[in-house]
Amino acid sequence: MKADQIQYSDKYCDDIYEYRHVILPSDMAKLVPKTHLMTETEWRNLGVQQSPGWVHYLVHSPEPHILLFRRPKPAATQEPDRVP
Repeated sequence: MKADQIQYSDKYCDDIYEYRHVILPSDMAKLVPKTHLMTETEWRNLGVQQSPGWVHYLVHSPEPHILLFRRPKPAATQEPDRVP
């Protein structure tokens, strides 16, 4: 595959998750399943390389070559529950 052409965003986060998106070369979009979110094995087989724990959580259908990933933030960096 064209692993050297895969682009990785910086990580960004909210109170619960850390996110990143991965941009595949446009010609690889046809290899992304249309019926389900990919398992770690599936996205690794496409050539995506990232540390364990990332989950393919969303498909943005206008741009199927952009894969959206998230993983829980480590407990030490999560925002504490807010008490009113």
